[in-house]
Amino acid sequence: MKRAERLIGSRAGSRSSEHGSYKPHPNPIVSVIIPVMNERSTIGRVIREAAKVHPRTEVIVVANGSKDGSIAIARKMGARVLQFEKPLGHDVGRTMGALEAKGEVLLFIDGDMVISASQLRPFIHAVKERGVDAALNNYSGPVHKVNVHSVVLAKHALNAVLQRPDLKGISFTAVPHAISRKCLDTIGASALSVPPLAHAMAVKEGLKVAAVHTVNVGKLNKPRPERERKNPLERLILGDHLEAIYWLLSCTDERGGFEDRLRKREMAL
Repeated sequence: MKRAERLIGSRAGSRSSEHGSYKPHPNPIVSVIIPVMNERSTIGRVIREAAKVHPRTEVIVVANGSKDGSIAIARKMGARVLQFEKPLGHDVGRTMGALEAKGEVLLFIDGDMVISASQLRPFIHAVKERGVDAALNNYSGPVHKVNVHSVVLAKHALNAVLQRPDLKGISFTAVPHAISRKCLDTIGASALSVPPLAHAMAVKEGLKVAAVHTVNVGKLNKPRPERERKNPLERLILGDHLEAIYWLLSCTDERGGFEDRLRKREMAL
């Protein structure tokens, strides 16, 4: 994926003020990447918490298709802004942010969820201090229902195929999550554009993938009925999981590495 000439960088490295802005560290250990599309009501608070996760932090806001003033707020807060005129989608936004990140730990959050720094630090600690390559949100979604949502089932199915049933419905699909520089270099930034694919690649490559902390994003994720009517996310996420399984089959066999045991198929032909 090319770095667009459309990319417009802004380093408004102002000192802390009454507006809550911060000064990005010139040699960050942590890069916090926040895709944003029209999040004026929350982006200031999201940046404020993100800036507090580590003494050496840079905050990268990937503004894609934002028209509501979110960009001006992000710059005023001191974030580095990567601006795209058209919507990219949050997942592609994470790829673009990762390409520009300088930190050894990359933390991914969303611009519409205000999560306190204290709830974000465990993900950074797991990567920096415990050697975890992909520190995931220990959130599987609701499973104790008669009719379980298809996305929840897809996440469980992918982990079963990856022979990581211990992860249940946990994956790169949910924020917050953090990855190491090693993980980024191994799977490539473009994989982040399809979170289940990034998840499958990290597990298959033998990286240390673990659920490290629970943030109930189901309660934080505000409903968007208008968007869901026009472009439902369910079909997109299901397609992402199919792509991840297809990738796994392409680098193993038609059974994903699972044995056929004593079955003699040739006798039935």
